[in-house]
Amino acid sequence: MPEGTKVSPVEALPEASREYGAIGEVSEEPRWGMAIDVERCIGCWSCAVICKSENDVPLGMWWNRILTEGEDLDTPHRGEFGSLEMSWVPLACQHCDDPPCMKVCPTSATFVDVEHGRLVSVNQEDCIGCRYCMAACPYGVRVFNWGEPEYPVEDFDLGMVEPRPIGSVEKCTMCVHRLIEGQVPSCVWSCPAQARIFGDLNDPDGELVRVIEERGGRQLLEEKGTRPKVYYLQERRRRPL
Repeated sequence: MPEGTKVSPVEALPEASREYGAIGEVSEEPRWGMAIDVERCIGCWSCAVICKSENDVPLGMWWNRILTEGEDLDTPHRGEFGSLEMSWVPLACQHCDDPPCMKVCPTSATFVDVEHGRLVSVNQEDCIGCRYCMAACPYGVRVFNWGEPEYPVEDFDLGMVEPRPIGSVEKCTMCVHRLIEGQVPSCVWSCPAQARIFGDLNDPDGELVRVIEERGGRQLLEEKGTRPKVYYLQERRRRPL
């Protein structure tokens, strides 16, 4: 294989890793979604770091971020009986069923990719960098590619996908290049706490739908009517004794 050639997850990962990351059975027309277990998330940023590496995201840009629940960043709040408590909210593109970013795009560069699980995608060649989509997104998860990418190691080509053009908007793709190969997104595969569950929202018998129903999964900013495909499973911990 020529030096610098991008490879697929199937080619890049050993057999045991591929087996661990296999999506499994899905419906005839999958509608990809994800659940994030806030109870299990430890705020380690592993998902965010591997997202940058996997998707060739340069320094200064994040497709995936970890927010601290509450008013102050990385600051615990005092819970009942004086205990210190802190929890995290991983945040990336919510891949909405009714995406406002798509509605304002003047070139239709943002679209719902029916062929690949109804994910919200961006045709980078059609993007003119107007940033209307960034203003319309209530989650603030899109980033603008201002210039030549910088990396922590000089002359080191990252990721399994090509970098996006300068002057275009980019965001989480839910690792569609992995999904095509039958593999879960890299953030799901890499989470040490197994806080992310990926699957088919059109499969009523699948693990994703089951856990959303059992744990009462919530969508962020439900009042906006965007109908995200990412759900958050709330904490079940008992009160401290």
